[in-house]
Amino acid sequence: MANKLVTVTEEDKKKSYYKYYLKEMVEAPPEHYQKVLAGPIDPSKALPVHERNRLFEPGYFEEEIGYCIMPDGTGYVSNLIKMPGVTAEMFDWWFAWHGLDNLRYTIWDREDHYKAESMQKQKGRDPLLSYKERYWDTTHRVLEDVGCGPENILINFKNPGDMGFDVSKIGTPACATIVCANGIGPDGRPGTIMCHFVREIEGGIELRTRFWMGYGVINGKTVKALPDGVSIPEFPIRALNLHNIKEFTNLAALLPQIFPEEKDNF
Repeated sequence: MANKLVTVTEEDKKKSYYKYYLKEMVEAPPEHYQKVLAGPIDPSKALPVHERNRLFEPGYFEEEIGYCIMPDGTGYVSNLIKMPGVTAEMFDWWFAWHGLDNLRYTIWDREDHYKAESMQKQKGRDPLLSYKERYWDTTHRVLEDVGCGPENILINFKNPGDMGFDVSKIGTPACATIVCANGIGPDGRPGTIMCHFVREIEGGIELRTRFWMGYGVINGKTVKALPDGVSIPEFPIRALNLHNIKEFTNLAALLPQIFPEEKDNF
């Protein structure tokens, strides 16, 4: 699944974290890819968007890795990645930090990540804010290839409470943090709900990712953005699932190394 590397500038080569661009990406367990390549999961075993607070329940769902087309035509993607040596603080820091310089996004996945630029960089650098608050209500302009060629994507990160999550359970054994966002569609309206749900495990964290494609949260309400009778094609959903496995496997290895070195370098 190797691609050619994203090009970086001479200026990038002078940055303290350029060394991570030179590192080979960490390979994901083959069985994770095989699970996706075997075909879609049964939609009845997917987590419906309106039941997303079930992520706080202990244990695991029958299907934690996979994708499918839901009966209403929307797309569903799920993934589970163990991140030894990673903390919830590191995870929140990453989302505050990486949108402030394009190379930071590229070192996450040097084959597919071209750039990610926060449109609210001043907020991202505000030392009076927590890591979470630095990325909440910011929008990142992203250029990446998730398997369908380079695409421009807008990601609007939100407070989990604004995305319908029970914030009283964040910071408990049920959940250490949630990074969540609306993916903004070509019409400027939310068209995908993204959730990175983090739970502490022995020696690190585990990341449970969910995408509900064809839904958005507008003024606190979950709204179907996909017209009735229309179905999202399977290929881009499968491609996103494979890309998510790839990028977060690499991030799991990167974070324990880069956080101590760069955590104050905003």
